Amino acid sequence: MNQGLALEILLSGESVLLTGPAGAGKTYVLNQFIKLAKADGKHVSVTATTGLAATHLGGTTIHSWSGIGVHDDIPHGFAEHLSKARREIITKTDVLIIDEISMLHDFRLDMVDDVCRLVREVDEPFGGIQVVMSGDFFQLPPINRGDSRSGGFVVNSRVWQELQPTICYLQDQFRQDDEQLLAILDALRAGDIRRHHAETLLARTEVYPDDVEQLTELHTVNLDVDRINEAKLEQLEGDEYQYEQTTTGAQSYVESLQRSVLAPMTLRLKQGALVMAVKNSLDRKYVNGSIGTVVAFEPYTDYPIVAFKNGKELTIVPDTWEQRDGDKKRASITQLPLRLAWAITVHKSQGMTLDAAKIDLRKAFVEGMGYVALSRVKNLDNLYLSGINQMALKVSEDAQVIDGVLRAKAQQDADRFAHLAEKAAKREAGELPQAKKSGGSGWADKIATMRETYPNAYRPWEKAQDDQLKQEFQNGLTIEELSGLLGRHVGSIKMRLQKHFGEDVVQ
Repeated sequence: MNQGLALEILLSGESVLLTGPAGAGKTYVLNQFIKLAKADGKHVSVTATTGLAATHLGGTTIHSWSGIGVHDDIPHGFAEHLSKARREIITKTDVLIIDEISMLHDFRLDMVDDVCRLVREVDEPFGGIQVVMSGDFFQLPPINRGDSRSGGFVVNSRVWQELQPTICYLQDQFRQDDEQLLAILDALRAGDIRRHHAETLLARTEVYPDDVEQLTELHTVNLDVDRINEAKLEQLEGDEYQYEQTTTGAQSYVESLQRSVLAPMTLRLKQGALVMAVKNSLDRKYVNGSIGTVVAFEPYTDYPIVAFKNGKELTIVPDTWEQRDGDKKRASITQLPLRLAWAITVHKSQGMTLDAAKIDLRKAFVEGMGYVALSRVKNLDNLYLSGINQMALKVSEDAQVIDGVLRAKAQQDADRFAHLAEKAAKREAGELPQAKKSGGSGWADKIATMRETYPNAYRPWEKAQDDQLKQEFQNGLTIEELSGLLGRHVGSIKMRLQKHFGEDVVQ
């Protein structure tokens, strides 16, 4: 099924599983659908099974949204004890998105269903809400721990059988452009890794990049990642710049959001640092996973100038992540959308497209981990392996069985909704409403608003304007007059004058 037909099925009001291999565009379709559904006046609750996945879509975890938290079952009187705000959010929801569905236990999906029925007082799956689940069962599975209830994939849940969601199986590849790598990934999914596949991968352990310092490493454990990034930064000479995040919202919500935001609380940078963008830019100049090098720092603002591998050289300004609960904003974090990129964990790389990577799979410890790591890059030429173990070449046998069932049903559903193909073509041709680019409430919008009053706000100081500032100040113009003349905020004028004439020149 292509993206256009999948989008039309979602817009028709069907409850759906949106699935397909890594790089097939699941998140893209979800974002298009969310924007169009909201534009149509629907209340869309965006959730995911992990906080990290939720931040990619600007939502919250399904555990938090439903109120089930870490419970393994619904306690007696649970619905009556839910807060009024929680009940209101669930009652108002028209569409419930659950991303990274592969990591949700079957019994927890049933718990979410129970909560929705109880709160909405409607004895239908999820109380009548349109449910859109998205994910790939070949990627990271539900984690069972010895001290809690065990479970499997959501297809084994009671509500799945009752809901019988439409299957939108995306098959077109938008990430990999290498037939050899695609063949390996397909073989992994099929559980049919042959000797020549393994030999092709092992051959990548004997190839070394021209510039290892400008390459992101993927590791399976956090300890290795932190150690590598700290050591690499310390080796760089020059001044260190630090950027602190700012937050809004109650501390508990901020802490929850912080665990899911890849940008650190304190970002430490030096010239020459290898960095990774951890958010898509509104103007599409970089995406989540874009790699670049800090080449300079902008005068006055000290914002880093990053030369990305796509050839663009950009000043990176703060951006904002939000935790939303239904239509309510619970917390926000504003920080430069960067992190050090000499190393990152496989888990945190999920959803990213990397230009190139050095991958260490010698400590892979769960099925699907190797598939997630290997599918981050576009081709074998940009894949360098430190090593690989047997676990890295395994995917869940349950996922393989499920995949066969899903593919068969997806074909039936594609035939059932074939009449929507013409509508999809019209939307693609621009004859139907398109999902508008989100303006958001991020830093770019704040700068745009400020520039309505101060046209040069946060722009680099050109030499001519700098000379004009010094000359007119010495001619007796006031701070306010200089602000109006130069189109900059009073605070900016003061700091620039202090830079030229000393701290005491402006009282």
